Parts: sequence; C-alpha cells; structure tokens
Amino acid sequence: MNQSFSGTDGASIISDLVEVIVANREYLSEVDGAIGDGDHGINMAKGFARCGKNLEGRELSLAEALDELTLSLMEGIGGSMGPLYGSLFIGMADQVRGCQEIDAEIFARMLRGGLTSLQDISDAGVGDKCLMDALIPAVEAFEQAHSRDTEFTEALREMKLAAARGRDSTRDLVARIGRASRLGERSLGVLDAGAVSCCLILTRLADSAEARLHS
Repeated sequence: MNQSFSGTDGASIISDLVEVIVANREYLSEVDGAIGDGDHGINMAKGFARCGKNLEGRELSLAEALDELTLSLMEGIGGSMGPLYGSLFIGMADQVRGCQEIDAEIFARMLRGGLTSLQDISDAGVGDKCLMDALIPAVEAFEQAHSRDTEFTEALREMKLAAARGRDSTRDLVARIGRASRLGERSLGVLDAGAVSCCLILTRLADSAEARLHS
C-alpha cells in the first residue's frame, strides 16, 4: 500500500510545528537554563510564533510553508539557533518543491536534504550534545525503515523513537560545542535544549504527516 499526504497542505503542517514549540516555551527555557542562557524556549517560540502569524489565512505548499518558517527563524531568532534551524528547514523545502503528494521516498529525501543543508554550516555530530544527537538518528531510522519497504506509518514511528532516544542520550554526554562546552564535566546529567526542541519538532512533524496519510 503506497501511502502519501498532500504537498499542498503546508500551512497546517507547519502550524502544527509552531503550536508545539510555543506550547513548550517555558520547558525549553528551563532545560536550557541548566547549562545555558535559559533563553532557548523564548527565542524558539518567538521565531515560530512569528511564522504562525505569517501563515494565518494562507494556503501554501509544504515547500512554501517551510520557506516561511525559514525566513521567520532567520529574522526572528538571535544567536546560533536561527541559522541552524533555518538551514534545516530550507534544506527540507528544496526537496519538496513542486511535489503534489509526499510519499515515504520524498519524505526521506526531505529529511536528508534538511540534514545535509545543516551539515553545510555545522561540523557538529552525534555525541556533541546538541540537536544533531536527535536529528541524525531520526533521519537514519526513517531511511533504514523505508529501505526495508516498511509502511510509511511505521517508518514515522521509528523516526520518533530514534529522535527520543537521541534526545535522552544527551543527558549522559559532555558538551563539546557551544557555550555549554566551557562547563566540561559539569554539563553532564542534563538534557541538551537543542536536542529537546529538535525531538519536539520531528515528533510533531511525524504525527502531522501520519494524520494526513491516505492510500
């Protein structure tokens, strides 16, 4: 059974991502406060909420909505997270331009495109205690599931599980990049805020896609 969702439903899909980040504003800042500046949730919610306002009343393709999110984050978030997440989402957008239907093959390309775009500006990887600890395993889990001809729904579930495991793994890591790296061993024992926000985004993206799947 070949499952897919409409590539013309972009505004509502990205609005789902806006909702989950805004709802977790305080939690993300609380996580960040343990070893960072405590403003991750504030900044992320600011950028995503800006996107939400720009999406109101509009019908956009998934690529167009991802473009809008990219622009909102690049212009609305200070520090490193705007460019990092902006690169992720523009890389995703480039892989779904002109796609009327998004099946598992295109979704896998979208995920990989986002990761590749992010890797163009960042050398961070798994083990560095950052968003890559959630993102890379999630992308690889979806690709591996799809390569086994797993149904789209199951591949999405495997992606979510991998993102959550990656997020949780950061609790036992020493930060090797960013401001938290200056803490050394003191960064042990707490989650990385970027990995937490990335997991929230990937989980909601998977749920949003699954809710719209049709045969």
